[in-house]
Amino acid sequence: MQLTIFRGSKEVGGSCLEVQSGTTRIILDVGMPIFDENRQPYDRTELSRMTTTRLEANGIAPCVPGLFSGKSQPDAILLSHAHLDHVGLLEHTVSTIPVYASKGTSKMMLVGEVFANQSRIPDGRHREVHSGRQVTIGDFTITPLAVDHSIHGCLAFLIEAAGKRLLYTGDLRLHGNRPDEHESIIETLRGSSLDALIVEGTHFGLDDGNATSEAELEIQITWHVEDALGLVLAAFSPQHMDRLRAFIHAAKETGRTFVADVYTAFTLYMASYEARLENPLTSGFGRVYYPLSEQRKIEQRGPTKVHDMFRNVEIQMDEILETPESHLMVFRESMLEDFADGLPNDSLCIYSKWQGYSRQDKWQKVESAFAATNGRIVHAHTSGHALSADIVNFTRAINAKTIIPIHTFEPEKFREHFDNVFVATDGQPINL
Repeated sequence: MQLTIFRGSKEVGGSCLEVQSGTTRIILDVGMPIFDENRQPYDRTELSRMTTTRLEANGIAPCVPGLFSGKSQPDAILLSHAHLDHVGLLEHTVSTIPVYASKGTSKMMLVGEVFANQSRIPDGRHREVHSGRQVTIGDFTITPLAVDHSIHGCLAFLIEAAGKRLLYTGDLRLHGNRPDEHESIIETLRGSSLDALIVEGTHFGLDDGNATSEAELEIQITWHVEDALGLVLAAFSPQHMDRLRAFIHAAKETGRTFVADVYTAFTLYMASYEARLENPLTSGFGRVYYPLSEQRKIEQRGPTKVHDMFRNVEIQMDEILETPESHLMVFRESMLEDFADGLPNDSLCIYSKWQGYSRQDKWQKVESAFAATNGRIVHAHTSGHALSADIVNFTRAINAKTIIPIHTFEPEKFREHFDNVFVATDGQPINL
């Protein structure tokens, strides 16, 4: 078995690996990079406009034989989860390569296509896989294993061929609401020989930030909402399942109406049942607001089936502003324009994203708007990636012969904890 990390050996995001055995080649993730060589964030809008040829010419698309063009195509692409730094280049891959992914990943990519200018898995390419159920692809036997990450439908992959076994973790964390999934992986592998563990190490080289668990954060968010005097605005990614759960819980506990935008409403529709997430739109304490930006799209392109799905629970801004203290509303920077006369006095925004995003110009405008109306912004967030100490404990429990870090700026830091670390170089074949 031969492993090649084409992208991700020394950076966070943009993951793309190949595993080969005999004549079979499989690709693990096809991510769009997040950072350039200076660790500065790429302009995602600019990357999304690039052609495949330009992406290849600029080194954004890794040089994987047959993946984006040419002959000798890989036999399969396996997707660990739906974040762009793992799936963002899928639309540029050769259209005849089958794509193996969970139903949850397929659904979240569809949501991204409808509301975030992203791409989904084409129906003809998708091969649905399930945690714990083996699939055979050529010379490989592959076992998907559920992991807890911030988005719905995440998987690790146990890959076996020619007497060798490796585990690719994708992205995961141990401080989320489903630690049993990682305990199950450890139990599955306990006492067996694992030749290589390809493990994410985001927080090796990046600060852990707030080390609060998701359960603790949910309590903190509820406290903030209880103390709020006016409208509560929740700034977070709608596809972050635990954060969505926390804000829904806070609204219910404090007797507020949970106001979803259409993006959040569709995410709930697609994921709430499988993710065991209460949907306030069907439980009776949720409404759907159509932001001005979405209304303009409807006017320009006409309504879609998705837009029409939530008209029966639609709420207008006037109704929210009549009793702002009774509502908790999903919010993003572009929605400032919806408050034509400014934000209501005493509004509270709970910012639940990576703090680095709050330093961007568009968020500075939000801060100015809150300052002008006696409003407050509080930060309440915890990482979707495993904290550094948790990665060490998880890696020790797996006890693989070789540890290969990925999704990290500083893989060498693993050597501070382990003697059997192989620091890969992008494009370098590794014989297992």
